[in-house]
Amino acid sequence: METQAQCVLAFGSPQSLQNAGALDQVGLWYPQAVIVGCSTAGEICGMSVQDNTLVVTAVHFEHSKLRVASAMVGNALDSYQTGAALAAELNAPGLVHVMVLSDGLHVNGTALADGLRENLPSPVAVTGGLAGDGERFQNTLVCVGTKASEKCVAAIGFYGERLRVGYGSMGGWDSFGPERLVTRSSGNVLFELDGQSALDLYKRYLGEHAKQLPSSALLFPLALRGDSINGSVVRTILAVDESKGSMTFAGDVPQGTHARLMKANFDRLIDGAAGAARVGLERLDSFAPDLAILISCVGRKLVLKQRVEEEIESVRDVLGPQATLAGFYSYGEICPHESLTKCELHNQTMTVTTFAER
Repeated sequence: METQAQCVLAFGSPQSLQNAGALDQVGLWYPQAVIVGCSTAGEICGMSVQDNTLVVTAVHFEHSKLRVASAMVGNALDSYQTGAALAAELNAPGLVHVMVLSDGLHVNGTALADGLRENLPSPVAVTGGLAGDGERFQNTLVCVGTKASEKCVAAIGFYGERLRVGYGSMGGWDSFGPERLVTRSSGNVLFELDGQSALDLYKRYLGEHAKQLPSSALLFPLALRGDSINGSVVRTILAVDESKGSMTFAGDVPQGTHARLMKANFDRLIDGAAGAARVGLERLDSFAPDLAILISCVGRKLVLKQRVEEEIESVRDVLGPQATLAGFYSYGEICPHESLTKCELHNQTMTVTTFAER
């Protein structure tokens, strides 16, 4: 085993991360490295997509350094402060990029991204994602070292003038049905659309799929647009509350924005993955990537089913054979929104982060 690795990325099912013996073994293999990772809704290893495994990727930079920071989150309301605290801890001379891995059920991804974005230097972008738990939505974990915990957020800071980092995030979903106004919401909890119960309205659109909520909602996300949003974003449901008629999303659903349902388009999903890779490659200034971290939404995996590896193949076709591919299927993706922001929560996208040293 390579013992000079600075960092080991560990992506696996909650059960595999809770297997202390497995992470202890990784620590023995890479004694000089810090282990950072999270639970998933599927693991990406090279060209394959796996379930209920633990995939580890050892990373060594010849000319660059990294630093890991982590924090515990009491509840979703602490998300902004958590992002701000992590940004402050990593903000040091030479910082080039930040990658964040977050609990996927107890963190408001929008607020976390805001806290990071507003407390990092303007040139520093942030990518990453929210941990997953398959289709179960029961518990998500983040590991730092050999311990995996709920309500944890970890961030890796990358430092060095010779390091090049590219990133891109694209979807590929089609909108359908009328656009509706968000008339009552609080943070990432949606109560009313057009003055009606949002959950009741959503169920009418889903029909028989409503029986499988919240997992079936991964097939029908919401597209949001409005003055409070940079461009447009997609949001995925994490939980429903029958008594309140509400739906909880991975990120904010601001009151006054407009929402529209979306459905899958197989070819566009795969084209979106390739598009994310192309954008990430372009940002490397003609350097060939050595490593690419792929974070794709669990909803895409459920839609693509046996075709899911086609989106990985489309990324490989763009990046070339030399790049090591690793990653996971998530409950939310964090990446700059085109050139408008340096950090934004997305849902239902493929996010590709590429690394090269010159």
